[in-house]
Order: sequence, then C-alpha cells, then structure tokens
Amino acid sequence: MTDRATTSRRTVLTALLAGALSVPLLGAAPASSAPAGPLALPRPTGPHPVGRRTLHLVDRRRTDPWVSSARGRELMVSAFYPARSSGGTPAAYMTEGEAQRLLDARGLGGVVPAATVAGARTHARDSALPAPGRFPLLLLSPGFSMPRTTLTSLAGELASRGYVVAAVDHAYESVGTEFPGGRTPPCVACDRVGADGGEAAVVTGRAADLSFVIDELTDPRRAGALAGVIDACRVGAAGHSIGGAAAMAAMAADGRVRAGVNLDGDHFVRDAGDGLGLRPFMMLGAGSTHSPGSPGTDWPTTWDRLHGWKRWLTVAGAGHYSFTDLPWLAGRLGLADPAIPLPYERGWYITRDFVRAFFDLHLRGVPQPLLDGPTASRPEVVFHRP
Repeated sequence: MTDRATTSRRTVLTALLAGALSVPLLGAAPASSAPAGPLALPRPTGPHPVGRRTLHLVDRRRTDPWVSSARGRELMVSAFYPARSSGGTPAAYMTEGEAQRLLDARGLGGVVPAATVAGARTHARDSALPAPGRFPLLLLSPGFSMPRTTLTSLAGELASRGYVVAAVDHAYESVGTEFPGGRTPPCVACDRVGADGGEAAVVTGRAADLSFVIDELTDPRRAGALAGVIDACRVGAAGHSIGGAAAMAAMAADGRVRAGVNLDGDHFVRDAGDGLGLRPFMMLGAGSTHSPGSPGTDWPTTWDRLHGWKRWLTVAGAGHYSFTDLPWLAGRLGLADPAIPLPYERGWYITRDFVRAFFDLHLRGVPQPLLDGPTASRPEVVFHRP
C-alpha cells in the first residue's frame, strides 16, 4: 500500500470517527425538541409481526482484538424474526443509559430526554414465539462507534418480510453499549484507528464476529427455537459504514454468506472484493462521497474486483447516516440536519426498498425490477456502471 493510499484511508476513517455521533439526531437543537406524540420508528410493511430476542454471545476461542485480557470476544445481538403474533412485551429501542450516553456525546443531554429516545417504539415484541417456517438469516453490523440499535428500522422491516435478522454490537467498538451486569465497555477501538492496521483490525475482527453469530444462531443447542426457523443455506450480510466493509469481509472469509450490502462505507482492507467469486454484492451510498470520481473512496477499485452480480448506487442529497435510524428519529424530534438535502423519510424509504429488493432477489430468487436501472419514482438513486 502506498503512503498516499494509507493517508487517504486514515483521513476517511478519522472523518467517520469524528462524525460518528454527529448525525441528524445530533444537529442544532430547537427550543423544544419533544415530539408531538410518542417517538416511533417507521412501521414495518411486511405481513409478519416482529419478535426480538437480545443475546449475549461470547466466543471463547478468540482473543478480543482490542483488550487481550478480556475473556473471549463478546457480542451483543438483537435477533429480529417473524413472529406468530404481536403478543409479548414491547421491545424498547435502547436502555435509558445508552440513550443518555448517545445524547451526552453530542451535547444534547439537557435538550432531549433520554427516556424519549430509549422508549422509541420499535414495532417489535420481546420474546414472541417465532412463526413457523424456515427463513433466510441476515447479519447487520453498524457504523464505527455506533450501536447496533441504529439499524433497528432496517432489521424490523426485513423481519416483517420473512427474514431472521441479527444486529450485532462488537465489544470495545461502540460508545455506550450496555452488556450484562450493567457493564459499558469503553470504545477502545476509537483510540486505535488511524494507526497502522487499525482499520483492517476493525474489519477483519467484525468479519470473524459475523461468522461466529452464524454458528451460534444456527445451532439448536445455543439458539433453541430460533435456530429451527433459520435456513442456514440462505445467509446474507449488510452493514453501515465500516460495518459494510465487515459484510464484504465476512463474505470473503465465510462461504456461507451468499450475498452482501455495504451502506455508505469504504472497505479499508487490501484487495477488498477478492474472494467473493460470483456471489452478489451491492454498494449503496451518498452521492457526494461515493460517486465515481469522489476523492478518497475505494469503491472504484473494489468494483473492479467484483465478478458476480453487482450494483453501485448513490443517492443524491444523502448524508453518511441517511441509511440508518438516526435521521428518522431526528426528524421526528425536530432536529433534522439542514446540511442534508434529502428528506429523512426519503432516505429511509430508499434504504428499505433497495436493501429488501437485493436480498429478495438473491436469497429468495424473486425478480426485482427496482434493481434493473433508474426509475422515475426514485429519481435520487443513480446507477453507476463505470
């Protein structure tokens, strides 16, 4: 790798870290930011009620890449799945402590009540019985320093459409995620990025995490009834920002992962895209940073290494976090970022529709004209074929 390439990658990741919590939820606060009614995520559109289970997984065979004294590699996983009914306890968005730390990180602790964010309606029910059937498994990895909760809307939508979805928090890589016993591991990785190999350590470590989650969720001895509804022959991975790089790396390292999506992230590892063979991959990002010719992005070189079905899509007016929950929550709180032209609702609808179409095509074999080319109904989405 050249010094120039190394500097470019460090600059990109440093920017991600600097903005990691500076998303819409995180913009300038108005005089009153309480929503008119209860704060809620977008309602899932699929036919299935959604259940959720929270799992604490520990891979005892691995040493944590950030804290060598830790007893294995710890993960927190929110598993969303098609449920038999909407019965059960409503699933909270996050704990009040997690919400408070998120707000404090952006200087909004005294503006938005933590209970408002923590109690945002997710439209899922804790521990609801899984619906009968066998469903594809999807893995979601969040952006750098961000909690898995920022992908809750996407997880709930896909679960309502007949997928089991595992959103993963990686220990020592997020700000404020709570583990059992009230522990909140610090973001040790946040102090290590920018050093030689720091970016690659995040990506490769997360790829191994995702493979471990597949192992755990498909083993009836560990996952119980949830394992019984997973079709282990249909597995996909997606992620936001560096989580998208992890999705690609997981595909390269684990042949069980049949399809992947990167939401607005560069890849940060040498020869990203190699090892996927003919398996499909989609890159969906902000037009300002991931179009051909955008400075600093590694999408052009990655694109050339993809030899299966592939799409390079950008969204005009989107910001880095337009593909997560945060703009939706921010908009509902009156905190929309004026620097992001794309309305928060449009950002969500585009993310929902394209990610769902991708996995329906490649894990279910259902034709998806949406992925064939530009449409008048979604003029913001640009198809690139460099």
